[in-house]
Amino acid sequence: MTRYIIKRILQAIPLLLIISAILFLLINTMGDPLASFGGGRRRLRSEDRERLTRQLGLDKPVLVQYIIWLVGNDWMKVDVDGDGIAEGSGTRRGVLRGDFGTSFMERRPVLQIIAERIPNTLLLMLTSQAVILLLSLFIGIYSALRQYSVLDYVFTAFSFIGYSMPVFWLALILMYVFAVNFKRWGLPYFPTVGMYDLAVGPTVGQILWHLVLPATTASVVSIAGYSRYMRAQMLEVINQDYIRTAHAKGLPRRMVIRNHALKNAALPLVTIVGMDVPLLLSGAVVTESIFAWPGMGRLFWDAARDTDIPVLMGILIIISALVILFQLITDITYTFLDPRIRYS
Repeated sequence: MTRYIIKRILQAIPLLLIISAILFLLINTMGDPLASFGGGRRRLRSEDRERLTRQLGLDKPVLVQYIIWLVGNDWMKVDVDGDGIAEGSGTRRGVLRGDFGTSFMERRPVLQIIAERIPNTLLLMLTSQAVILLLSLFIGIYSALRQYSVLDYVFTAFSFIGYSMPVFWLALILMYVFAVNFKRWGLPYFPTVGMYDLAVGPTVGQILWHLVLPATTASVVSIAGYSRYMRAQMLEVINQDYIRTAHAKGLPRRMVIRNHALKNAALPLVTIVGMDVPLLLSGAVVTESIFAWPGMGRLFWDAARDTDIPVLMGILIIISALVILFQLITDITYTFLDPRIRYS
């Protein structure tokens, strides 16, 4: 197993380099990073645009920009004009040495900006993931064991409805019902913006109260999909010979379901969760934007709008590394769920 893990890590290094090169090329074709410097109200003067282009390194070819982003610019002479270099620019070490650069818009280190947003996204997405797993496992297992029952039909109907809902539409419906109408009816209503009421402060109660609608929005579609996968796999597993043998030996039904059926039925779900968790950690762009949740998703949206290349690259590289990491964790998890799987 140790040799397998080392091999996968070594294979991930060139893969990340290829991914980073493709992403850098695509992001540099998105738009003009200097377009947002005027605030959308006035155009930059030509001399200001020329100075900013030199200070941000945008006057160099894309390949040179990528090499500087990757390994730093210690190896080359840094251009300094008469006005000096803006804060955060100049000599940098490169991503390979832990320097993701400086944000074009905020003029702060990219890692510092991302570190400020990650706890908020973790709170939202890990809460959502816990709800998703608990409800999808319960619905999937119950529907499989009570196939064609009334609740099975009800869960199936709600799964198809939930899976077909656009996230932005679901978020607006939840806001309209549980915030606007509940307030109109004199009922306790849920807030729709931010993590807490500024007049109260970031208390535990405030954060949990503000978390309800975003977490529900982020959970519904996944619960619908996961529960259908779980139901299908459980139906396939409980009809296998070894399950009938376990029942014939007199084992309790609960033990057969938990120790024999569930572990094998969970394998496809582990694969799906392993793919989804890195994307959840990157932040749900639509959910965080609609509810003004200050996490990674909203940061990504703001950076894409402003063509803030260092921030975009920092977020995307972290996502790419997490995808590779969680795929490795998924493969290792297989060995605990299915003894027949071994890596050499």
